[in-house]
Amino acid sequence: MPPNPSECDPYNGLTSLQQTLPSAAYWDADAYRRDLDAIWYRSWLMVCREADLAEPLAFRMLRIGSQEIVVLRDETGSLRAFHNTCRHRGSQLCQESAGRLKARLLTCPYHAWSYSLRGDLVRVPSKSLPEGFDKADYPLYHVALSVWRGLVFINLSEDPDGSAESSFDRASGHLSNWPLETLVTGHRLTKVMNCNWKIFWENFNECLHCPGVHKDLSRLVPIYGRGLMARHDDPEWARHADNDDPEFSGRLRAGAETWSQDGHVHGPVFSGLTPAERAAGQIYATSLPSMFIVGHVDYMRTMRLVPLGPEQTELTAEWLFAPDALAETDIDNIVAFGTQVLEEDAAICEINQKGLRSMRHEAGVLMPEEYDLHRFHDWVRGRHASYQPRA
Repeated sequence: MPPNPSECDPYNGLTSLQQTLPSAAYWDADAYRRDLDAIWYRSWLMVCREADLAEPLAFRMLRIGSQEIVVLRDETGSLRAFHNTCRHRGSQLCQESAGRLKARLLTCPYHAWSYSLRGDLVRVPSKSLPEGFDKADYPLYHVALSVWRGLVFINLSEDPDGSAESSFDRASGHLSNWPLETLVTGHRLTKVMNCNWKIFWENFNECLHCPGVHKDLSRLVPIYGRGLMARHDDPEWARHADNDDPEFSGRLRAGAETWSQDGHVHGPVFSGLTPAERAAGQIYATSLPSMFIVGHVDYMRTMRLVPLGPEQTELTAEWLFAPDALAETDIDNIVAFGTQVLEEDAAICEINQKGLRSMRHEAGVLMPEEYDLHRFHDWVRGRHASYQPRA
């Protein structure tokens, strides 16, 4: 999200006083329903990796708010997505969260209406059919599906805009030199955080908390230890524009190569990276509201969010490696560091959540370094008007 010239100097920081979203936006049940209707039911949402649905008849079920969606690979190898709802009387079709179908049909457990894996109604067990009834009029409710570089996305809008690729933030990093499609999952972690989904994204979009919350990460990425995300966050960045010191450039500390407990790579480095990409240490690409992905020199990470309620969010993290590197990679060293950072973020997000119910706290205020947080708020406000700032 590019800076708004009216609010920012050539450096990234905010220069005018800005409010946060109202505190009720993070805990009120009606606000949560509005978030679902205006954002989660209208955006491209990551479900899983294509590799998780590699075989015909494999399926995944995703629940977003009140909506259950089944994503499957049919017998021809095509990926498809449907609402998990029978057209007869609305029964749930699949009860399991993932697995492999036993037949090339989706059969309702209630009255045995059966559908092909393309979604067509093919069998109704009633002894007779009403006049004018045509099975072709009662297919499953299709859901838009899009694949970006081996990641599967869905969109619940009947006529969604764009594709999974177009959903990525224009300011995201370019990950074309990473072999994302061919990587395999070396570790997966799922965690339920007791905070609103927006709290997580706010934490993601600033590093003012980094010196106090992420001490080891701040040592690895020295600019984070200054409470900054990037070189241009410093009001005096021009004085250091040519300074390649990690404290000013955003690179890893001297001698470090990647995000791990010791800062060293523990497997082969991806061969297609440019010198700048190798030196950067971390490159992010973000698709709101459901995921971001990070490229490191020897592995990648995906983070997927699912809102579970006004004050609860599920986070699934995956560490991805080259398949021929798994045997020679010290995955534990890498995963331990990433898990530590994730746990630190989750804990501070929960602390943030607990304080928001004060009857006196109507909204907060943003500091100059929280410019990306302000852009996130603008993104949310642009999708529904109920979060406009007080006059």
